[in-house]
Amino acid sequence: MKRFEELSKEISYALRHAPWEYELEMNEDGWVPIGQLLDALHRAEKWKNICEVDLSEMIEKSEKKRHEIKDGKIRAFYGHSIPMKILKEEKMPPNVLYHGTARRFLESINENGLLPQSRQYVHLSQDIETAENVGKRHDDKPRILIIDAKTAWNDGIKFYFGNEKVWLADAIPSKYIRKM
Repeated sequence: MKRFEELSKEISYALRHAPWEYELEMNEDGWVPIGQLLDALHRAEKWKNICEVDLSEMIEKSEKKRHEIKDGKIRAFYGHSIPMKILKEEKMPPNVLYHGTARRFLESINENGLLPQSRQYVHLSQDIETAENVGKRHDDKPRILIIDAKTAWNDGIKFYFGNEKVWLADAIPSKYIRKM
C-alpha cells in the first residue's frame, strides 16, 4: 500500500507539475499515453517493474481519486500547476542541440532525418548529458547526434521551447544532423 502511495505521488508530480521533466506529451485535456508514462517511470530503478495493471490498482486502492485511465491514457484529475493546454512556444533555438539515440536507428535517421515516431514532436536536448541519458533508455551505448539548430532555424525548421533542457521540433531533416 505504501508503494502505491509513493507511486501516486510520483505520477501526480509528473502529470500535474512537470510533464516536461518526464518528457511527457500531454494533450489539451491533460491525457498522456500510458506507455509514455511507463517509459518515463522505468528510467528510475525504483519503478523498473511498474506496469499498467499497477497503475490501475494504484487508482483503485487510493482513498483520494487523483488519476483516471481511459483508452490507453492516464491523467490527473486536479491540482495542476501547469495550464491544461500546454502550448508549444515557437522560439529560436541555441546554435546546437543534441539527440541521444540507439545505434540501431542510425541508418533510418541518416535516410529520413529525425521524426517524432509515436510522439507529437522530436525531442532534442540542450546538453550532451541529457541526450545521453535519453539515449540510454534504448541502448546501453547510445550515439549522440549533433543538430545544427541555427542553420535549420534559418532554413525555416520550427523549434519549440520545452524547458531549460528540452527543445522540440516537428522533424529534423538529416542534412542538419551529424554524429558525434
